[in-house]
Amino acid sequence: MAGARRLRDALFRVVLAHTRGELHPPGDLEPLNEAAARPALAPAIAPDGTRQWTGNLSGTHLTATVARDAVELLTGPFAHRIRTCAAEDCHLVYVDTSRPGRRRWCSMEHCGNRHKVRALRARHTEEG
Repeated sequence: MAGARRLRDALFRVVLAHTRGELHPPGDLEPLNEAAARPALAPAIAPDGTRQWTGNLSGTHLTATVARDAVELLTGPFAHRIRTCAAEDCHLVYVDTSRPGRRRWCSMEHCGNRHKVRALRARHTEEG
């Protein structure tokens, strides 16, 4: 568990630095790269056509899979689309896969909707 927490915390700091256009913290790249170098879970197709994981289903293999996916994302074609939610009280990170690439909220149903409601109330207050 300690290794998984270390990876989680390092990955969060690396992604935040990435979204700000800053250099990745060198001390945080180490646990990410170490985890990614370990054997990962193997994907397989289940009888119902969905993906399942096979092989040794250990925590080490799970963190290796997460770390490899993170490396692919941070260095791949969607790296420039990694964002943090624009809501002041939300700290979620997401990949903007919208066609124009201008998404601001982690979820339009949650944070985006709250922003719209606040803006509407503010306009009504100004008018009234």
